[in-house]
Amino acid sequence: MGETVRWGILATGGIAERFTTDLLTLDGAEVVAVASRTEASAKAFADRFGIPRAYGGWDGLFADEDVDVVYVATPHHAHREAAGRALEAGRAVLCEKALTLNAREAEELVALARDRGLFLMEAMWMYCNPLVRRLAELVRDGAIGEVRTVQADFGLAGPFAADHRLRDPAVGGGALLDLGVYPVSFAQLLLGEPDTVHAHALISPEGVDLNTGMLLGWDSGASALLSCSLVADTPLTASVTGTLGRIDVPRGFFFPERFTLHRAGHEPEEFTSDDDPHSFRHEAAEVMRVLRAGGTESPLVPLDGSLAVMRTLDAVRDRVGVRYPGEAPAARA
Repeated sequence: MGETVRWGILATGGIAERFTTDLLTLDGAEVVAVASRTEASAKAFADRFGIPRAYGGWDGLFADEDVDVVYVATPHHAHREAAGRALEAGRAVLCEKALTLNAREAEELVALARDRGLFLMEAMWMYCNPLVRRLAELVRDGAIGEVRTVQADFGLAGPFAADHRLRDPAVGGGALLDLGVYPVSFAQLLLGEPDTVHAHALISPEGVDLNTGMLLGWDSGASALLSCSLVADTPLTASVTGTLGRIDVPRGFFFPERFTLHRAGHEPEEFTSDDDPHSFRHEAAEVMRVLRAGGTESPLVPLDGSLAVMRTLDAVRDRVGVRYPGEAPAARA
């Protein structure tokens, strides 16, 4: 692949707008096409961003030979079909989080990408954030000793009406897949897949989780206390404690502006970055870096890691009794 990476954008909602805005600030990134359920929506998006082609439907985008990589920004329930069809058409894919509705769908996508030798990455922008990468590096290098606890939360006050997509089980609604994926991914970035999963949730009349607490455990003795909510404005903070110290991340832990390392006998050490923490640039740049190198998976957001997170999310839903339409009961882990 040449220096210019040609993108196609699938869906035209708020997350697609934010991603495209940041993508267009990257050298060598070109957005050549956009698709939506309606031609009018695609055309309005194309006009806003100066995109040459707009498709009312997915097929035109997937068949567009000028598209190197498709960014899938649809709701969760459409990820499996959208990303799968893009891969079948020979396109590389960056797919929004959570990767799919469940682990079975994620396994199908990963198998398809690997079988076709095509790039696939979950859009876990947190993993590409320079400060999150630095935090993980410090933990790996033993700066706080052996990790014993992780705490993280992501909650919004709402209230969300009964007809809001976040409360619609048909589109993968609930706190877990939209918000809980962040604290779970944060914990698993540092500790890997848990050996035990416990959870408790407030369930809406529609059957999705509104407020969920999770306790993950590892055979090493480490544990993670995590939460997500659609009914409470939680601190949005994270903390990692080890045998030799602690790292605290203030509000907005998944796009941090700073974090503080505490160690016995040392003054607190603050880490900051000049990069815009809210930017999707780092995520898009990682996709382009791997594609230019001829790779099919990102070491920052490995597919095996995304599969492990999906298995944990499945286990949480199994514990609290949330199933989406058409799903079989999750296998108890």
